[in-house]
Amino acid sequence: MQVNWREIPASRNSYAILKAACETSGWQLDPVKNPEADVTCYSLNSINKQQYQDEIAEADCITIVGGPHATACWREVTAYADYVIVGEGEFTLPHLLDDLEDGGCGHIPGIATGSWYEPVSSSVRLDAYPAFSEVKGYVEISRGCPFSCGYCQTPQIFGHCMRHRSIDEIAKYANRYGQARFVSPNAFAYGSDGIHPRLDKIEHLLQKLTHETFFGTFPSEVRPEFISQQSIDIIHDYCANTKLHFGAQSGSDTILARLNRGHTIADAIRAAELCHNAGITPIIDFIVGLPFETDEDQLKTLSAIRNLARIGKIHVHQFIPLPGTPLAGTRARSLLTETKKILGELALRGKLTGSWNEPEIRFYKTRK
Repeated sequence: MQVNWREIPASRNSYAILKAACETSGWQLDPVKNPEADVTCYSLNSINKQQYQDEIAEADCITIVGGPHATACWREVTAYADYVIVGEGEFTLPHLLDDLEDGGCGHIPGIATGSWYEPVSSSVRLDAYPAFSEVKGYVEISRGCPFSCGYCQTPQIFGHCMRHRSIDEIAKYANRYGQARFVSPNAFAYGSDGIHPRLDKIEHLLQKLTHETFFGTFPSEVRPEFISQQSIDIIHDYCANTKLHFGAQSGSDTILARLNRGHTIADAIRAAELCHNAGITPIIDFIVGLPFETDEDQLKTLSAIRNLARIGKIHVHQFIPLPGTPLAGTRARSLLTETKKILGELALRGKLTGSWNEPEIRFYKTRK
């Protein structure tokens, strides 16, 4: 049985992970630019799914769809895909392929069809699967998040308990290439419960890495309250990056509390100042247009953006209600004229990037 992987820019790292996982069971995932026989696999998010759903529905082969959108909206996806992987795919996808090869109907936990679904009863142990094989990917060091930010799909897909790849396994893959980059919901939470940092474990990890290392930058951003003089010193001592990327998300503590962010704007300001004083450029994320944001809240966010742009770089995007999140089904509020004006001025000065006018852009472009 020939198994193919539909090339989609936003799913490159998913391909690296799942190709390696499938190889452990004897399956090869061949990259294709169109669906091909016998089986074609897709990984979709909630924006690009509109670009591919007709192609999937019309494909003259077995189609398997996973990814964040498939997990959040599996009932919808079963209307145009033959099989939907709900949740993590390292175990489920090879198991499904084995079942189909043996003439089965795909009725296994973690797979949804138009008439059948049973959820999985366990989570993936990261050390049980390679980080990648010959297709290089970022090394995923952690999964899960104990926070429940209203806009975020991560805990809905991977759970609230953090799981970590072991230091030796991370080093094995990170040391294969001249540069090491990582995937994590919060790089400074490595080895911890996600709330209480274990910087000793992070330092132990970084000591094992032999090549140029980037830690705490996209796609392994950190949380502002995890930035301390000690964590910055670790970056200075072991890493090549001169930036740290973290989310402030709002300049209003009222909004941060409603989002369940677990930090204040003062935490974000303190983190940015610590970075700046240490010669590290803070890259700070903000969300504008949240559905319950008042004019006053938005102006507080605008004020925070203007102030922090003096010592760092700002990344702004307009709120998108993602399925499966607490804010699913809501709508973004409009931006004030002043907000658009100031964001545009900062962008022209090279102090700000993002997609506050066309929020979908961030799903198609990656940041370096």
